[in-house]
Amino acid sequence: MHLALVTETFPPEINGVAMTLGHVAEGLTERGHHVVVHRPRQRDEAPEAPNQNIYPEVRHPSLPIPGYPFLRFGLPVRGRLLKAWRTQRPDLVHIATEGPLGYAALLAAHKLRIPVSSSFHTNFHDYSAHYGFAWLERPVLGYLRHFHNRTRITLSPSPDLNAQLTADGFRDVRLLSRGANTRVFNPGHRSNELRASWGAGPEDLVVIHVSRLAAEKNYALLFRCYDAILRHDPSARFVIVSDGPERAKLERAHPWAHFTGFLPRDEMARHYASADLFLYPSLTETFGNVVMEAMASALPVVAFNYAAAARYIQDHVSGRLANFGDTEGFMRMSRSLAVDRSSRSRYGLAARAVAETVPWDAVLDGLDRDLQSVIANAARS
Repeated sequence: MHLALVTETFPPEINGVAMTLGHVAEGLTERGHHVVVHRPRQRDEAPEAPNQNIYPEVRHPSLPIPGYPFLRFGLPVRGRLLKAWRTQRPDLVHIATEGPLGYAALLAAHKLRIPVSSSFHTNFHDYSAHYGFAWLERPVLGYLRHFHNRTRITLSPSPDLNAQLTADGFRDVRLLSRGANTRVFNPGHRSNELRASWGAGPEDLVVIHVSRLAAEKNYALLFRCYDAILRHDPSARFVIVSDGPERAKLERAHPWAHFTGFLPRDEMARHYASADLFLYPSLTETFGNVVMEAMASALPVVAFNYAAAARYIQDHVSGRLANFGDTEGFMRMSRSLAVDRSSRSRYGLAARAVAETVPWDAVLDGLDRDLQSVIANAARS
């Protein structure tokens, strides 16, 4: 299979979508497929560079995303894609993001009669209210539905999201779940030296959070939990990994928390493993890769009962699950685990055991079959 993978975000960017697509490109290439990644050129990158991956990348012109100066979106380069795909025609174009680059790829593939698949990674329509544009929710959902229904299948990361998308009028929705990289994310990376840099001794509680620092991530609830824990245990430490438009505001409001900014993947793994509790209050996830990374690191997780948490955490066994939207329940569970070292240890070991049963290989096997079936069906039609 010759696959053109089109995405607005990809490693070296650090986010759930980029990391997922990196696994996809690498895994399909290792299975003998020819994968070419089309992505925006990031700041300070040359248009062409020596290939450092096992798959080639084509970097397209880009502009910075408003509010995210460290991220960029691709321009609608339909002509460039037509030229590239006429020269080396792919069997399938898979579009992972619905931005200008993704829409240009959709138009170019249709022009050349190349079958197209897509994946749904981000609930952009749900974000509208968090940025003061609640009236945009229906138009944005309409655009996303229009986009994905022009592709032969849409892959989403969880059964509940599949059901929601189907109810919203998305056609031919299939499952592309996520795996756990238990080699990279594992408790063996725990570092007392790193904990000491946070001001934490070996027995002190360290609460960690890893996510894009954006308005839709429910940080008001996260810091309510932190405040409650700190009142009970003044020695507790709080580590926030990643970056985003809310970082400066959150740092000013909570100077006692340690903000790391973006970290390389291996350094992220050390941070997970060196903490004791992971709180994840977001209510807008399509999956939540960080939940799997925390579980692989033997961290107990408190999350709402949906997406990755609902699928892989068993309440009172491998973590705690609050009913969707039950903020008081989430706070109670967070406070309870903060003072219960025995439960944290037990849940963390169980979480690691669950993560070990969800390898990326099995996920990629299913993706391979789905993409091959799209090509076969297109040939028959």
